[in-house]
Parts: sequence; structure tokens; C-alpha cells
Amino acid sequence: MRSITWTVATLCWLWAGRALGDEASSATRGEPASQPGLVWVDASDPQYLVYEVRQVELALPENEHPLKRANAERHLKEKERLLQRLDRKHGTWNEHHAQHRLLEALRGFSAYAETQQAELNRLKGLYSHVPKKQKTLLEREVKYSQKFTDIAQLIEKNQQLCNGIVQNAMEFYGIGQHELDQHIRSMKSAGRGAERVSVSQALKHFVRDWAASGVNERDAAFPCILKVLKDLFPNPGQEGVKVLLPGAGLGRLGHEVAELPGFQVTNNEWSTYQNIAYRFLTSRSPNPNTSTIHPFIDSWSHHRSTADMLRAITFPDIPLDPSSVLLVEGDFTTVFRDEAAASYDVIVTHFFIDTARNLMSYFDTIARLLKPGGYWVNFGPLLYGTAPFVQLTLEEIVTVVEGMGFEFLEVAAPGSEGGSHSQGCGGKEAIPGKRVYGVEAEYGFDERALTRNAYEAVFWVARRK
Repeated sequence: MRSITWTVATLCWLWAGRALGDEASSATRGEPASQPGLVWVDASDPQYLVYEVRQVELALPENEHPLKRANAERHLKEKERLLQRLDRKHGTWNEHHAQHRLLEALRGFSAYAETQQAELNRLKGLYSHVPKKQKTLLEREVKYSQKFTDIAQLIEKNQQLCNGIVQNAMEFYGIGQHELDQHIRSMKSAGRGAERVSVSQALKHFVRDWAASGVNERDAAFPCILKVLKDLFPNPGQEGVKVLLPGAGLGRLGHEVAELPGFQVTNNEWSTYQNIAYRFLTSRSPNPNTSTIHPFIDSWSHHRSTADMLRAITFPDIPLDPSSVLLVEGDFTTVFRDEAAASYDVIVTHFFIDTARNLMSYFDTIARLLKPGGYWVNFGPLLYGTAPFVQLTLEEIVTVVEGMGFEFLEVAAPGSEGGSHSQGCGGKEAIPGKRVYGVEAEYGFDERALTRNAYEAVFWVARRK
């Protein structure tokens, strides 16, 4: 048996001699701290910023696979780096600071019922303008007002899930209740409402990534990408294949890659809303279908039936091993600056590159982190946001990426056995002769909706020379 020890400092607040999150602290009773490693100070002043320093010892069997040992150490190291980034003293304190964004996400999930009920009240107000005769018909035939009552009840059920997400995040990141309450009061005083859309999108990603009903959207890309990786690395060596997935969302693709023998996976996600939802997911029982959500009650369009709109979705649909994938939180172009160049064998960008504020910075980061001879696998649309610095056409992207020293690899045509790597992804050449391909991919979260959103996703495999 081999053991490693790691020291983790957790940022917390001490208010009036009380360690937040505890029912009562020893300090308030004039007693010494009962928890080993907890630093107490004189509480005569109303507020102190303190650290809880813990040493974590992890026992690893000597015959444990080297990749599993490496994963355990990576998780501990990254948790320490994450807590350092969350320290208010780290960088400039403003709305872009990591801890400010975390508090905003916690506020958004905490206020889920409040913001959703406000929107529901707006819709009820609009219904009040319907003439009495028409309203009588609606109530008699479809009991229209009952939907408002039913949705209000389901909002409260979703709030229970959101409360679990918040509580888990506060424990994971070391955020005290007083600190969150203080932030909420500050934002309300500034006239800034809690975020509604980002919370809703994060909750819907439970469906897309981790529910059985999201399989159609996953199947557009996942089998293709997994086949590529198996073809590129049919016999991973003892060191394994190091894969990075920026823009990982709630992480399903990374977990499926990690199921491949010999693959060591790092997910990266900037959205704090997605990250705290993922932390909740990986803190639950590993058994399938342990959580429930009603994800479609905040949108009244494109439903086939009221039952579809109100239906519950359970997740996750498969057992989940949180230790198999490392999550690195933060902006892709900055959070890996301290990581050594040429650290990864593969970078997979799935529905990601069009999220860039500066697309060229994404390209530079990919080129720096990939080993010579490493592979860049891309699958996704070119749906740029509202204020990107650069908006390149696919043809321009290919030209620029080739100019950076990448070689696009040939992909077999649908049904063909030829080509350098027979991915079996379907699709067709998006630009003749340029070895980039278009593959139809759905994106919409609700497989029962009366609408379908689909992109011609751009797929390529490029090798860094």
C-alpha cells in the first residue's frame, strides 16, 4: 500500500466567532477548536477571513494502474489550484473574478424559483387580457389556468434540486452562508437581478448529457469522436493517451472517452453555472437515475402536449465515476498558461470553437498544448456570438490552421473502407479537397418538441507537425 498526502487550504469566513456552515463554533463558547487543522482567531472583532487547512491522505494500492494513481494526484493538485484562484486576493476583485462569478452562479440557482415564478406571473398577466368568453372556453375545454398551478408546483420541485446544487457547491468550494447572503444583498442593492437563463441552460444540459432522452443529440457526435480516438491510438502505451476537452459542459463526452483503455482525460469548462451543476452530479450516488428534474416548464413553445411540457427527466442514465475525469475550471486561453507546452496527445473541441471571443487565441492555445504529432479533433458548428473579435469562414479557418503547421487528415467517405483513418462518421466534404467534413447534428435538448434545430457540424482531424 502506498499513500500520498496533500495539503488543501479552504477559504472560509468567520463571523462573530462562528465558523459559517457549522451549527455553532467552539470559539463562541470560549472553547478550543474541536476540529483538527481548523485555525481559530479571537472573535472580539465581528469579521475575520480565515483558512481551514487540511491534510488529505490518500492510500493507493501498489498494484493500482499508474493512470489511476496519476488521476488521484491530479484531482488533489487541481483542487488546490482552484481554491487559490478563488481567493479574493488572487488577481483583481471585480465581476470577472472567479469567486465573484461563483457567487453569482450560487445566487442564480438559489433564486431559481423566484426568477421562474416572476416569468410565470408575467405570462399569467398576459392571459388576463383574454376576453371572458374566450377564457371560459379555454377553461372548460383544456383547463388552461391549471397549467399555471402545476408549473408553480414543479418550479418548487426544481428549486429543491437547485438547493442541492448550491449546498454541494458551498461545501466543495468552501463558501460560507454569510458570504453568499452578503453577496445577494449587495447585488440586490445594486439593482442587479439573479441570472435566470444560464441556470435554465445548465439544468437542461442534464438532459442533453446525462439523460436517456438526450441520446439522439449525443449520437450525432460521440460515436464518431470515440471511433477516431480508437483508430488513432489502437494500443495506448503505459503512459496512456492524454486528452483535453475544452468547453466540456457537463462532461459526458469526457467520461465516455475515459472509458477507452489507456486514456487520461481532462475536461475544461468556463461557465460556473455548468461547473457547479457538474460538481453536484459527481457528488451523488454512482447509481443511475438518482435525480429528477422538470426541465421544460420554462418554455411554452413547440410542445406536443401538456404532459410533455411538464414531464420529469431522471439522470444520470449510466453509472458515473467522478475520479475518471479531471475538471479544470476557467477560461481555456488562460487557465492552462502555467501548464507545460506539448502536454496533450489529443485535444477534442466539441461544439466549442465558435464560442471564442478571439478565435485566434483558441488556435494558439491548442497549438501550444498539443505535442508534435498530436491530434486536434473538432466537431461543431460555426455559430459565432454577438461580439467576437474574429469571425472566420470555414475556408479561412482551414487556411489559417494549415498556416500554423497543422495537417488535415483524410477521412473515409460514408460507407467507404479507404482513407487514412476510417472514422465511420458519415457526412460529406464541406470544402472539396480540403479534408474537412459536414455532419448533421441536432441541438435542442427536448426530443419530443415540435421543432428540430440542426447544424451542419464541421468535423476534422488535424495533426500538428
